[in-house]
Amino acid sequence: MIYDGLQPSTIAFILVFIGAFIQTSIGFGMAILAVPLLYLISPDYIPAPICSVAFIISMINAYKYRSYINLGDLKAAFIGRIPGSIAGGLFLLYVSQKVLAIWVGVLVLTAVVVSLLPYRFKATPMKMGWAGFFSGFFATSSAIGGPPIALVMQHQKTETIRANLAFFFTIGSLFTFVIQAQTGNFTWYHIDLTLPLIPAALLGYALATKTTHTLPKNKMRIGILFLCTLASLIELWHALTQ
Repeated sequence: MIYDGLQPSTIAFILVFIGAFIQTSIGFGMAILAVPLLYLISPDYIPAPICSVAFIISMINAYKYRSYINLGDLKAAFIGRIPGSIAGGLFLLYVSQKVLAIWVGVLVLTAVVVSLLPYRFKATPMKMGWAGFFSGFFATSSAIGGPPIALVMQHQKTETIRANLAFFFTIGSLFTFVIQAQTGNFTWYHIDLTLPLIPAALLGYALATKTTHTLPKNKMRIGILFLCTLASLIELWHALTQ
């Protein structure tokens, strides 16, 4: 199948490369940029393949920033992640492809709005637990699990945020994979889709580690949020007009 002159797998490779670059550069962005566009190419890329490449990047960052990991801050989030992942799996089991497309579009728009909020959340165990729940629900159903937990942690030290987020996503993704497998959304077919995307993620990560210190991060962040908004609006239009 050809999509605008390119194979879907080639477009997916490019999107994951850009997503990994963004994720490494500013700490978030792979899923909310790549997911709505990948969904337009093939719904099969959502959620398991994107969860898988995000899992690999998270493992690398968790190891890189391992000395900054604070398990005490994450206990409540892990407790919330388990029922959240189960709820996300049930959502996948019972909704149609059209509803899932609309859900992804709305979720990306919500993530953009949340990313712009000036409100300072204190990372209490209660807030971390709820953030873990919604992160698990969103990640399992759409691969977009970052915004809830990142919002609660966003005002901590940069190294702590990156370390804790990476470790949380690494362990939390294991819960997600189990639930996705039980609902038929993580199979050998999805692994076959994921394997060609892994080099793209690693290349994006490698480029970001060499160039991010030269990039204006605030301007880059606003540009990325604009692209995410545009991508989600395109997906919503596509889903609602089919």
